[in-house]
Amino acid sequence: MNGVLDHVMLRVEDLEESLEWYTTHLDYEEKGRWEADTFTNVYLGPENVHEQGAVLELTYNHDGRTYEMGDAWGHVAVRVPEDELEDVYHGLVDEGVGDYRPPEENPGYAFIRDPDGHEIELVQRDHGELFSLDHTMMRVADADQALGYWTRKFEYEPTGRWEADSFANYFVKPQGAAEEAMAVELTYNYDVPTSDERSEEDVGARESAKRSLDGRTYDVGDAWGHLAVRADDLGDAWETLMTREAPDYRDPESCDWNYAFTKDQDGHEIEIVER
Repeated sequence: MNGVLDHVMLRVEDLEESLEWYTTHLDYEEKGRWEADTFTNVYLGPENVHEQGAVLELTYNHDGRTYEMGDAWGHVAVRVPEDELEDVYHGLVDEGVGDYRPPEENPGYAFIRDPDGHEIELVQRDHGELFSLDHTMMRVADADQALGYWTRKFEYEPTGRWEADSFANYFVKPQGAAEEAMAVELTYNYDVPTSDERSEEDVGARESAKRSLDGRTYDVGDAWGHLAVRADDLGDAWETLMTREAPDYRDPESCDWNYAFTKDQDGHEIEIVER
């Protein structure tokens, strides 16, 4: 069970506004769509997505609900050519994208936000198409557990790390994956304020969605959705995950054998899809 990442899902409050934003500013095109009675899923990506590349899934629920961003999920990162970061960033700002975190403040990367406030990192890479998905970041309460989960359950391997004074980033990918495949970035903060130390506005009303371990607490929220991992055979992949003691969250039968879901140690949802 070492399939590449297929997509990352974000929930949006205005589908047409989001589609216009991504197709205009990132030059994404629609790769697929699933219309249901209560929701719509639209898959987006650059024109030439690598065969092991991932796409973005925008989910729009028809009931007009709003979402809490939370802080357990971090951002999606897209690639820009090396030495072009400043030009790309300021070109996006000139197009009307908000000036959020410019590259002058962050050597080697920058950040923008989409209409729903999802953070998108622009990261310099010498491979992959412009704005192709490079990684998606989620915060974890225990780095050892998180790395163990991905290496044991999914046979991923570490591909990079960045140690700072107050946090560490660990990148994992399937063994032998192409450079163009999307990675998971696991961010571990050494000292995160507990809920008692945060403002009421920061904590919000989603007490039931919190995950806490060793004093590090994150609000899962619901604006971010899930990561999806490809499988050659859904049934075989699920059996392997159950043998490796992954959480049995939504098995293939309960999902009409279209997909299945497990969770990691922090409650992040991971979809298994057959391609």
